[in-house]
Amino acid sequence: MSRPSARRITGLSKATIKHGFRRSVRTIDVLKAGQQTRRMEHVNAKRQSCIQEMSAEDRAAVETMLIDYDTDIESIPYTAPPGEEGAEFSHEGGEYEVFQGLAQQMADLSGFHYVDPRTRGDRINVQNANWDLQMEGLVRAYLDYRMRDNGDGMPSVLSDDDTLRDDADTLILQNIELVDIFSRKFASLQPLASHRFPNESLIYHGYLGCSPLHPTVAISLRTLAAYRQSHRTCPRFSVQAQCKALCHLHDIPYQPYLNTQFSDAYDVYLEILHRVDSLIKAALKRDTQDWRLLNSCPCCCYKLDDEDNMTFEWLATIDGNNSLKRWSSSIYGTSPRDDSRTRRSDYWLHRANVDQFQLNGAQPHEQDPTDDWEDVVQSDSAPFNCVDRWRNAGPEARKRMFSVFDESGIFIAACRHRFILLVCDMVKSGELSKYPLAILDHLLNVYGKNGGVAYDIGCAFSKTLENSCLGPRARELNLRLMVGAFHGHAHNRRCQIDWHPMYIEGTGHTEGEGCEHVFSSSNELARSTRHATPFHRHQTIEQHFAFWDDDKYAALSTFLQNHYREALTAIQTLTGELSSLEGVLNLTHADFIRFHKEERSYLDGLKEPPVKDRVSVRYVQALDEVVVRQKEWNTAREAANRALVDIHVGGYQEMHTAINQAWIRVDGSYSKLQNAEAMASHLEIQLGIDKRWEIDSKPYRQFRQEASLLTYRTALDDLERLVVMRLFELSKLSLSGTGYKLRQQISKALQRRSQAIRNALSRFNLQAAALVPPRPQLTWKDIVEYSFLGEFDLLRQSRSDIRTLDWTKPAHREATVKYFKLQRAREEIQRLNIEIRRLRTAIHDEELTVNATINSLLVSNKPVGLELQRQWRSRAAINAAHLFRLDRIMSQAGFSGKRGLGTRLNGTSSHEPERMMATSTISTTDEQSGGDNLEHEEQEQNVEDFADFLASVVE
Repeated sequence: MSRPSARRITGLSKATIKHGFRRSVRTIDVLKAGQQTRRMEHVNAKRQSCIQEMSAEDRAAVETMLIDYDTDIESIPYTAPPGEEGAEFSHEGGEYEVFQGLAQQMADLSGFHYVDPRTRGDRINVQNANWDLQMEGLVRAYLDYRMRDNGDGMPSVLSDDDTLRDDADTLILQNIELVDIFSRKFASLQPLASHRFPNESLIYHGYLGCSPLHPTVAISLRTLAAYRQSHRTCPRFSVQAQCKALCHLHDIPYQPYLNTQFSDAYDVYLEILHRVDSLIKAALKRDTQDWRLLNSCPCCCYKLDDEDNMTFEWLATIDGNNSLKRWSSSIYGTSPRDDSRTRRSDYWLHRANVDQFQLNGAQPHEQDPTDDWEDVVQSDSAPFNCVDRWRNAGPEARKRMFSVFDESGIFIAACRHRFILLVCDMVKSGELSKYPLAILDHLLNVYGKNGGVAYDIGCAFSKTLENSCLGPRARELNLRLMVGAFHGHAHNRRCQIDWHPMYIEGTGHTEGEGCEHVFSSSNELARSTRHATPFHRHQTIEQHFAFWDDDKYAALSTFLQNHYREALTAIQTLTGELSSLEGVLNLTHADFIRFHKEERSYLDGLKEPPVKDRVSVRYVQALDEVVVRQKEWNTAREAANRALVDIHVGGYQEMHTAINQAWIRVDGSYSKLQNAEAMASHLEIQLGIDKRWEIDSKPYRQFRQEASLLTYRTALDDLERLVVMRLFELSKLSLSGTGYKLRQQISKALQRRSQAIRNALSRFNLQAAALVPPRPQLTWKDIVEYSFLGEFDLLRQSRSDIRTLDWTKPAHREATVKYFKLQRAREEIQRLNIEIRRLRTAIHDEELTVNATINSLLVSNKPVGLELQRQWRSRAAINAAHLFRLDRIMSQAGFSGKRGLGTRLNGTSSHEPERMMATSTISTTDEQSGGDNLEHEEQEQNVEDFADFLASVVE
């Protein structure tokens, strides 16, 4: 069947006619439908290319023209004009977050995982910026919360609905998890009209969110306050322990992310408290530079006009500690945890201020970061070296240890009453000299002349200080270094004479070990700061030191009372004992000073023998060893020749054993003899000796005595080592932190140590008797009663018999020590008389100033005024206890200080009438009591007033 032919349908055609010119010839072309489409696409592409090259204004004009011709402009793709490819961000910010949120939503819809391009440091900085944006409002909300505090840490909430925002529907906090110590609930909170941020509303209700903008979990302010006080009193109580405790109380499983939530809220809480304190300090005019250093310890810094002159106008102690190290994040293979927040308090010296002494502060070779007092070069002729006793490890060991830490510890300064003055970080190093130099530079700038500073190696550091750029100013301001009483016991005798506080005029009973007391408490922070960020480490240390200073202020009058009582007892006891010794020994005070000078002169005259003489001594010892080894070899040969005499015939096994034993003994003794001969020959070459010395020759007898003295010193060193170990074990046994098992182990070790000391004592007495002339024998009683390890140095350096000298006699030495202790006790009374009056005057002036400021703030800034009033209650209660104890000190029969109030040096007071009235009242009472005792009625009245005041504070 044939296929029918297609019929052509006639009608309108979609083809168009194209007219044009090619040179001078007119052309006509027919464009069919397909050709028309291709041509339109070409034209549109050309138009878009032209539009993309236009500016934004020209594009707007083209779009207007196209709209007039009914052209669809929505189909035209948009491309940013040249030079304007970036997004147009507003000055308010937030576009980046919007874009990130849009990207997150698109990723969720598409099913793909969204990768956050920000680092942890970026997220922390964004979070901190959001907190800073609302911090002023949070401070206002916190002060308002404190005004509405019912006494249990929870505020009273207004019930008037008119105070709520009209547009609160958009800001209402719905389904917020509220965490308290004993409760956990979900609630919705309504903001007030004045609230701009969610956390303002949360603080209004007594909570603080864990997130700045969109909190879903909030922790009660009283929970944060309770943790702050718990952590300050018990530094081991970490954030993790607090979170675990809350989880157990609320019956929920612990998760690590809870630490982050609690830590974030706690950081903001501390920042709010810091800003509130800043407002109060500004109102009290305590925000000037170095105000804390000049006023934290009133006994040290509150100088009065009519005070007696003292040898040291200020006393401090400095030392370093490596317990508060912080691990470097690089050891974990992770990126550093950047945090833009910085330290808040003025305890810290900036790292740049410390590093300026690295190049200009000391000798050029001290630029080595592993240097731990290597810049102190001891002369070969110096018989005393304290640096070796206190150098912890070699440079290579320290270099390997410090490389894993970003901060290897802290270096601090504390006053005589143990208030913290300054702190700086030790960075990847031990106690380099730049740290004490930077500390001393700041102390000299603030406190000025006539200062005394105790340092555990102050004797060696004094040379570094003299050679540094700080040396001329330290000499001009009469700065005196010393060694603390605890560390001074382990320094050599020559060092103690010049550097121990007992022999330095004007020190009183200042022990110079305040830093050790601080470190005994701050070491508890090591667990919580070892892996923390730099900011959190500084924050934890600041909180601890602030509480430490508050605690020391609360105990300040107790410190004065105890020291006054101890000084009076010492004066009474030592005066009687010294008078008896002076009568029996026929001595005077001048003799004790003379003994001290003679001992210094004797020790200064001691020098180590020349190097050649020391090699000669070693040569004599080698010759003695050759003689001993020769005798051992001869004895071994004789024994080998007699080895088979006592063995019966046929005992082959016994014969084999005897021959082997004899061979081993002969071979071993001969090897020892060869080694001794080789050593003697080597020393002969070094000394240029052609013929070996005879045993009875003159040079041999000359250096044989030195060799005996060296053996004597070795026995003495062994005895000293055992005594030191016994002293430390005894001190550890008495510490409260020592457990039962450790106490039992120490007790057993002491029993073994005592027998070892007796054996070492026997060896020492044997060597002492072998000297010519014989040295004095020591007994067990002498050893256990040694108060200074420097006494061993006196025995060690005795090349001649000095027992005939007066200052070496035990009775004379004991009397000399009592004399210096008596002088220091009298100086302590003089200093305490001044410090007691300073404290009383400071309390009086502070009360007038604070009360006036409170009255002013209650009118101008009521929230701040009420907060200052609440803080002053605690301070006033402590001051009342101080005044009570000061009155008890003044009531003692031996009190010799000035009574009444004084006027601060270079200070003005607007309350002079009140000061004169208080002074005249106390003076009148003193005149009636003869200036020695307060009347019984006055004591009872003080007790009643103190009790009434405490009762009012509690109510």
